[in-house]
Amino acid sequence: MSAKQLCFNTVRILHKLDKMEMTDKDSGERNLAYIVSDDENIDGKKEKIYERNSDIDFNETDKNEPKGESKVYKRRWYVLALFCVLTCTETTIWNTWGPIASSCEKAFGWDVSIMALLPNWLPISFVLSSFVFSWIVDVKGIRWACLIAAALIAVGSGVRCITSEPPYVTWTVNIGQFFNGLGGPVAMGIAPVLSVAWFPPHQRTTATATATAFNYLGVAVSYLLGPYMVPESQEGSTLHNQTRENNVTGMLENLTSIDGNDDAELHRIRHDIMILMYIECSWCVFVFLLVLLYFPAKPKLPPSISASVERLDFKSGFRKLIRNKMFWMVGLTYGVSTGVLGMWEGVLDVNLKPHGVSQTEAGWIGFYSIIAGNIGAIAFGKFADVFSKHMRLFLIGLYIVATAAFLWLNLILNGIIDNSLVQIYASIIIGTLCVNASPPLFFEMACENAYPVAEGITNFALTLLFNIAGLIFLAIQMVPNIGTIWENWVLLGSIVVSIPVLLSMHDTYNRLNMDEGSRNDDHGGKQIQQEQEDKKITTSQDDEQITP
Repeated sequence: MSAKQLCFNTVRILHKLDKMEMTDKDSGERNLAYIVSDDENIDGKKEKIYERNSDIDFNETDKNEPKGESKVYKRRWYVLALFCVLTCTETTIWNTWGPIASSCEKAFGWDVSIMALLPNWLPISFVLSSFVFSWIVDVKGIRWACLIAAALIAVGSGVRCITSEPPYVTWTVNIGQFFNGLGGPVAMGIAPVLSVAWFPPHQRTTATATATAFNYLGVAVSYLLGPYMVPESQEGSTLHNQTRENNVTGMLENLTSIDGNDDAELHRIRHDIMILMYIECSWCVFVFLLVLLYFPAKPKLPPSISASVERLDFKSGFRKLIRNKMFWMVGLTYGVSTGVLGMWEGVLDVNLKPHGVSQTEAGWIGFYSIIAGNIGAIAFGKFADVFSKHMRLFLIGLYIVATAAFLWLNLILNGIIDNSLVQIYASIIIGTLCVNASPPLFFEMACENAYPVAEGITNFALTLLFNIAGLIFLAIQMVPNIGTIWENWVLLGSIVVSIPVLLSMHDTYNRLNMDEGSRNDDHGGKQIQQEQEDKKITTSQDDEQITP
């Protein structure tokens, strides 16, 4: 072979190889993305890399298709932790008054209707602000939503510090509850939005469960903090002891004694309540400053394929959502059962007082039951991440156990089973654990089914149903002389009617299917890449034999 022929063949082979490399490079840029976790060293020694083939033709890409590269940021845990503090604070402020109801009755002369109205401001305010916050999250992002919510919570806690003198304290406390309730949509409904924005698919439900657990933890904190800061008076303890003995005459005499202008005792209770108000207000201002200093709306790069897809706009998403039959099944099941339980817990002291349970004892029952529910929420959230696409089965099992627990409680409170404080503890803790473990699963089920509707719209709608159910439940409490025994039967019924609805549902995982489909494409992508490598080698060998 002459030098001229050799040179010609060499140039031809290089041209073919260069063309193939450009094709491979272009294909890689279009179809391959990498999810890189910076939880470990980013210098390449221990970093986690997940390849995925997104099968995107960038020439025909539109806003509903995934694109670009994805990355999981370590700072996601700080963002989640700060949101957990915010949501815990909101519910602590909301449930301030239930655990110290007996003390408030003595200090301010409040009756059962006022005690029922105070927690009712959350669903009332929620209805007014939920659509506004849904729009803010969808258009402005979660930073603005959390910042505004933190400011409203701080203002609400500040208004309560103005006075402790009746009747003005009744006005300031109700106004404070109203402002705190305006921030409720963010505290209750933004967790799934944060989880999809910051966390990869195998951590999403766990992140949602953690945030939801801290929302309920705020109620537990109030049960612990309230009775500790505002101890029940000795007269109140005597009253409960007499109630246990069913000594009606002694109870009436004790009530007369309590009303006998005991100025020192009233001053002590009001002073303790105001100290509690100052502490809670200071904490709310501190949380607001933390959110103001650093709380990013989303990372620079999304953590998953589904997170990179632009959601439907607010108006289109809302229309699509209200026509979604599966969403209404999930939403009504979640709203009725958890909404009634949430408001029932808010007046636990009032509900259990006729059955000889003191303010302190009711506080500890509430505390332990909420802690149990938090543990259950995180545990079942993790199970749902590990055993994906089984959320409905988890919910059915939880609600069957909850039905048995609250039936047990009703039999105790109605005298069918001997009254026992241990049994009251056990039944409430078990039932609350099961129901409070369910919200993360409901949130994720609704998001999966409604996708690509924005998670903010979906979950604000869910929590709106929760608050409407709670609003109706607490409104009935304000009917004069209605009593409290009906509340326990309504709680049981709200859970029982949910089970047939859960059994009739079918699981839909639109968002998870997209993420899992990309992982499955990795295997096909690797095979295609290997075939291209083999083809390149074969072509090169053939070209060596070509002569001009």
